[in-house]
Amino acid sequence: MCGLFGITHPNIPRARKALQSLSHRGPDQSGDWHDAGLYIGHRRLSILDLSVNGKQPMLASKTGVLSTVNGEIYNFRELRKELQEKHVFYSQSDSEVVLNGYLEWGLDKLLDRIDGMYAFSIYDPRVNKVHLARDIAGIKPLYYYFDGKQFGWASELKAIVNYLGESQLTLDQSALYDFLTYLYIPPPKSMYQNIFKLEAAHTLSIDLNSKVMKKKRYWSLPTAVVDTDEVSAQKQLKLLVSQSIEEQLISDVPLGFFLSGGIDSSVIVSCAAQQSQNINTYTIGFDVPGYDESEFAQSVAAMHATRHCSKIMRRQRCIDLYSRLNQWFDEPHADTSALPTFMVSELAKKDVSVVLTGDGGDEIFGGYIHYFKFKKITASRYTNLSGLKSINAWLKQKFQSKEIGKLFSNIERRYFLTDLELHCRLLGGMLKNEKNKYRLKFGISDDYDDYWFFRQYYREELPIITRLQYLDFHTYLPEDILTKVDRTSMAVSLEARVPFISKKIIEFSFSLPESIRIPNHEPKGILTQSFATQLPKQILGRKKKGFTIPIKPWRTDFFGQYRFPQEQTLNELFLAGTSSNLG
Repeated sequence: MCGLFGITHPNIPRARKALQSLSHRGPDQSGDWHDAGLYIGHRRLSILDLSVNGKQPMLASKTGVLSTVNGEIYNFRELRKELQEKHVFYSQSDSEVVLNGYLEWGLDKLLDRIDGMYAFSIYDPRVNKVHLARDIAGIKPLYYYFDGKQFGWASELKAIVNYLGESQLTLDQSALYDFLTYLYIPPPKSMYQNIFKLEAAHTLSIDLNSKVMKKKRYWSLPTAVVDTDEVSAQKQLKLLVSQSIEEQLISDVPLGFFLSGGIDSSVIVSCAAQQSQNINTYTIGFDVPGYDESEFAQSVAAMHATRHCSKIMRRQRCIDLYSRLNQWFDEPHADTSALPTFMVSELAKKDVSVVLTGDGGDEIFGGYIHYFKFKKITASRYTNLSGLKSINAWLKQKFQSKEIGKLFSNIERRYFLTDLELHCRLLGGMLKNEKNKYRLKFGISDDYDDYWFFRQYYREELPIITRLQYLDFHTYLPEDILTKVDRTSMAVSLEARVPFISKKIIEFSFSLPESIRIPNHEPKGILTQSFATQLPKQILGRKKKGFTIPIKPWRTDFFGQYRFPQEQTLNELFLAGTSSNLG
């Protein structure tokens, strides 16, 4: 994995300092290029071709085109064979496929051909343009800055803030308000004005002469259903997962696996064990019964004879890690599973530089419990009680700290919420009527659409579970799950790969009839049935359990220790958002 930074009209010492702030993403090599008008820098975590030949920025000497890449191109070998007919390769790195692929096919066709997790920049001096691109699922991050005159980009927010200086930036009040709804700041917003997140499956091109910027979606998730049967679908899924893992086992450095004890990571490990020997697996457990799944991970490790390493997360370790949250995320992010995710990354990094994970399985195969809660609630929802909604909201607020308040909350969820409000509530976010204090503080108009980010991806014509999968794939997966895994793994310079999130698997799963993807209303039924013979019996049929820390059993208010820049407002927001998330 790597860190990217670029800026127009550069101050070179400041630019290099900003690049250095990303050294955790790329501790092995550092490179940059600049002229009077542009600086392009790269920090490299060497995974393929560890020599200096893989160093970036990469330059095409005949054209002057420069590229910097963060991530991995899974199908780089087949593309390289094709490109070698016309282009000379100077390394064995997958990143060079991006440079030569752009020269051969142009940006649009390049993105149509590659599969992987990536964020990259290309500077083309022939047209004096910078192109940015982010992978189809948003596995790898990319921020950009534009104030009408100066343009910049980076893998993490901290690099842009480092270059500009926090005192020169203004908080985006609407983004902070949105955090309370989503428990992350939704793209394209960041917590600062003029700094934005590039959305998944998008390109952004800027003409450095005219300063005209164009953003475009280059891929959309297809939802047309194909005619198939369960046996054929299971056979095809096993093939696609096996192929994806085979592509992602390619590494010139030691490689391991996160193993939680759930279906997703267990399937990844079991498939990998059929292709490779001497597998390393890593698990984090908790010292509280009911939260600890390490025994299930151990059963999978034993079945496949992996070299297994497990560690227990205790209360004090959790407390100690809270001070790192802002360092990892740079802005409010309320997923408390970031703490054990960091700890398992830290554990794995002692042995390996790459891990494969089971992330994406719930969104792609339909595994979240909230999908089935949503379906049950909406199926029995009354529509003639809307006049009582405001009364119930008042009662819920008045008695919020008592048992009777929980009763009114349950009544609200059952009878009064719209689809998007219900989805927000099931994911732990705060509803509009619960945020009035913050709306007034931030000067947000009363007609503001609190659920605008969800609304973009809510497809009512889709079957209800598919509809929620589609929504989560575009929102919760990239902005919560993948952001959490990227920041915490990269904090220890560990590359985390996600075999389920390959283009072929994504498109295949969403092409299946819901009855085949989720047979007999069984969460992730097709995945479980396809790999049942490769998993221990105690793993099959287990109720899903999230990777959450046991805050209530530990009986500790951890969040009072959390501090942001401009900390009074942001710390209050984090406390409010996380308290809501913990329910």
